[in-house]
Amino acid sequence: MSSANNYIKSKLNERKALGTYRILKTDKPPIDFCSNDYLGFARSAELKSKVDQYLKQHPDYLNGSTGSRLLSGNTAFCEELESEIAKFHDAEAGLIFNSGYDANLGLFSSLPQRGDTIISDELIHACIIDGARLSYANRYSFKHNDLKSLEDKLKHATGNCYIAVESIYSMDGDRAPLTEIITLAETYKANVIVDEAHAVGLFNRGLVSELNLQNKVFARVITFGKALGTHGAIVLGSSLLIEYLINFARSFVYTTASSFHQQVSVKMAYEFLQTSGKQQQELTDNINLFKLGLGDGYGLLESDSAIQSIVIPGNDRVKQIALTLQDNNFDIRPILSPTVAKGAERLRICLHAFNTDKEINSLIQLLKQIINE
Repeated sequence: MSSANNYIKSKLNERKALGTYRILKTDKPPIDFCSNDYLGFARSAELKSKVDQYLKQHPDYLNGSTGSRLLSGNTAFCEELESEIAKFHDAEAGLIFNSGYDANLGLFSSLPQRGDTIISDELIHACIIDGARLSYANRYSFKHNDLKSLEDKLKHATGNCYIAVESIYSMDGDRAPLTEIITLAETYKANVIVDEAHAVGLFNRGLVSELNLQNKVFARVITFGKALGTHGAIVLGSSLLIEYLINFARSFVYTTASSFHQQVSVKMAYEFLQTSGKQQQELTDNINLFKLGLGDGYGLLESDSAIQSIVIPGNDRVKQIALTLQDNNFDIRPILSPTVAKGAERLRICLHAFNTDKEINSLIQLLKQIINE
């Protein structure tokens, strides 16, 4: 066996010994408390029908885009879609990427330069961390949602400073104090970049627009794979920023563009979102039902979003509880360290508009039973 294979095997064995080994699964328990399909768009027969009808009106569409946007893959349809999405979110312009990971990677790796500063919340998503690592900027993190900690880092910032936060955090489900962060940013002449992946849908156009802060943030990243039920992402900002990304964001420049089918799915999902008041209210009601029903004393983190996390320290224990839930037909997965900090392992419960009262109440009853054991 080669030295490279020996290294691979040793690292995998190390993960198995630590209980952090990951595998792919295709079997899913029937009651979904796991996916990011918050409004049920991914499973919506009506949305699928809208996509099919639109495609039938364009029978000559290509199966693939044939190349990058800068070569053969650009279309007037894609540019119009970017303009429509930007308008929906009260932004000047937008640029579509193939995923939220690609969007954050391209933005943070190309924009901050040597001598600049990136300050990110300590719980920021891995794709922003990876993008920042690829830049030559100075990097700092501040304690989660801690304004004093953020200000301490701002005092040491050099060059152009970029503050990176999520409006709704993907693991804890809580909100960033966006208004206060923007006030601090204005004081120190920093630029705020907000990842809205888990906010769009619950807050319709996102938390930034909900708080009327769209003119005070430097950029937003909107992903299509959560509440919109499709795939891809868009960076929103000024026309100048979009022009810059077209020229310098490597995850945009050097990748094949998304297909017409994918772009149509996004277009129809946005149309669907504008008439989804019923689903948004059902999601809000289900969040309230779960929080009220579970109550205190079970390690539930403070969150008013679709993401409700119950901290259960220890990879082995949280995995065992998750398996018990899965054996009872609830699709709930454990979040293990190192994805979250050691001691902060948790059940990440995602609520949806389509979850029934019976499903939620049954889950609450089972959670109380097994956590107390």
